[in-house]
Amino acid sequence: MIRIALVLALAAAVAVAVLGARDPGAAHMIWLGYRVDMTAAAAALLTLFAALMATILWRGLLWLLEAPARAARGRQDGRRKQGGEALTRGFLAAAAGDGSEARRLAQKAADLVDDMPHLVRVLAAQAAEAAGDMPAAKAAYQAMMGFPDMRLAGLKGQMQIALAEGDRVQALRHAQAAYGLAKTARWAWRALLESRLEGGDWAAALELIQGAQERKIVSPIVADRTRAALLAASAAAQETAPDERMRKDALDYATQSAKLAPDFAPGVVMAARLLAADGKAQRAAGLIETAWEKAPHPALWLAYRDLRTDETPRERAKRLAALAARNPASRESRILSVESALIGGEIGLARLSAKTLEAEPLTARLAGLMARAAHAAGATDEARAWIARGAAAPQEPDWSDLDPEGRAFAYAPADWARLVSSYAETGELIHPRLERSERGLSDLPELPVGYAESAPFVQAAETGAPIMPIPDDPGFGPDFGFDYVAAPPEPVAPPPRPAPRGGRRAASPRGASTKPPRTSK
Repeated sequence: MIRIALVLALAAAVAVAVLGARDPGAAHMIWLGYRVDMTAAAAALLTLFAALMATILWRGLLWLLEAPARAARGRQDGRRKQGGEALTRGFLAAAAGDGSEARRLAQKAADLVDDMPHLVRVLAAQAAEAAGDMPAAKAAYQAMMGFPDMRLAGLKGQMQIALAEGDRVQALRHAQAAYGLAKTARWAWRALLESRLEGGDWAAALELIQGAQERKIVSPIVADRTRAALLAASAAAQETAPDERMRKDALDYATQSAKLAPDFAPGVVMAARLLAADGKAQRAAGLIETAWEKAPHPALWLAYRDLRTDETPRERAKRLAALAARNPASRESRILSVESALIGGEIGLARLSAKTLEAEPLTARLAGLMARAAHAAGATDEARAWIARGAAAPQEPDWSDLDPEGRAFAYAPADWARLVSSYAETGELIHPRLERSERGLSDLPELPVGYAESAPFVQAAETGAPIMPIPDDPGFGPDFGFDYVAAPPEPVAPPPRPAPRGGRRAASPRGASTKPPRTSK
């Protein structure tokens, strides 16, 4: 259409030019003995018209000649469209778990599509896997290994099947091959990392993290968090080793962990503990202070407390209060303010600091802290009330990280493996001891008070009403605001009557019948 329009425009332009000229000119044509005379404008228009008709006839002839090929292309395009729809529906069916429908659509796509064999093979493998036909799925994934651009997909499929069958050794072989084949295969790197973590091979896991960061599989933040957790796990494994060199390695690992992630409490606590044992208490204090400013944790202030053993209670209280002042808005800092006041014997300050925690959700640890503050102030009944409320209050996850029989974060290798994975991805700690409901530090103190019913104390603590002490023997009377009324004496059973003569026994009172006597009509 564009070409025809251009020809017509050209003819019109020539006609206008010729007709507008002062001398129209003349044209003569002799053909087969005939002479034709016309103006130059008519000759030009006739020539253009003849060229246009010739072009139209030529294009029409070509259209007729190309009709069979055009019909074949149309049929091929229709098959390709149907094959694409079959592939799309087949992948959706495989993702939905409809294995039979996925396999039917995969076969249909194989019959219709000739130029997308890779997609057909992937769909066939996934359809067989969704249908539960593992031998067919394994064969399909194995067939992908013959095509260089499909080897990675084949390895991943075979690894997943091996994991489903419980063959972890073969699954790791496929993951290792994929990790060597593609630099950005994150799934292969993740499988290898989980294997190293499950085996407690922290050194190999550190090498994987280094390689993943170089390949840009993980971000620098995730890599640093993972390395910090792995270094802390390595330090925990060697902290109590009898070899002096291994303990030095543990110190090196722990200090690196604290430097990479100052908010990772396990690494900071272990580094501070090992530095203090090495005579570097000042450096240990600096690590804890930096960590407290970023993410306070109860294990941090306990480690900070134990850095020095040659100070008076008031000196220790002052040092702990200074630590709390580094992050005063934190809940742990407010708890530490109460603890430091109790250590220093400043009961009024402890009570005042405890009031800042009343709006916090009640936990067993908070209830125990309130009970200790109340007992120190001589409010024994209030302390009983807090203990009664704390008995039903939930535990604190962070408090469960403290082992009453040993060190903080005394985790097994499996716990460290879970901690590394969780902290690397989310930047948050998990608490395996709490999850397993293991025994931890006692939240509630054992106060030297006698037993009393807890309901009045709990009610008074919740409503703010004054607490009336309940002695062991109330002795209700005028002194307690009650009118004493003597209870009527219990009836005394009459002595049994002697049995009458004639051999009949009188029924005893215990065996007397409760039925009413019969009345004679």
